[in-house]
Amino acid sequence: MRHRVAGRKLDRPTEHRLALYRNQVAELIDHEKMVTTVAKAKEVKSLTERVITLGKAGDLSARRQALKFVTQERIVKKAFDDLARRYATRPGGYVRLVRMGPRHGDAAEMAQLELV
Repeated sequence: MRHRVAGRKLDRPTEHRLALYRNQVAELIDHEKMVTTVAKAKEVKSLTERVITLGKAGDLSARRQALKFVTQERIVKKAFDDLARRYATRPGGYVRLVRMGPRHGDAAEMAQLELV
């Protein structure tokens, strides 16, 4: 039984899955738009919103917490400087998930993530 077990395993080992999430969060913050599968998109959405919320806090502790997850300083700097200022008055919901239909190769449901 999997009662109250949060998150998706995506059929990957823990280290691979966390590296995937880190890379996708960094890419979404950097490019502000990306296309991926729905399952990955749902996970990346919440993680990205968490990093942006840390950016809105803006203190040293929050910056260190963000760097602990996204290890690229350039991405964290963008989240803390540009995105935190952009979403200063917004209480949450910084990422929009738009379903795009099945992928041609394997019919996996695709989704586009974009910063609002």
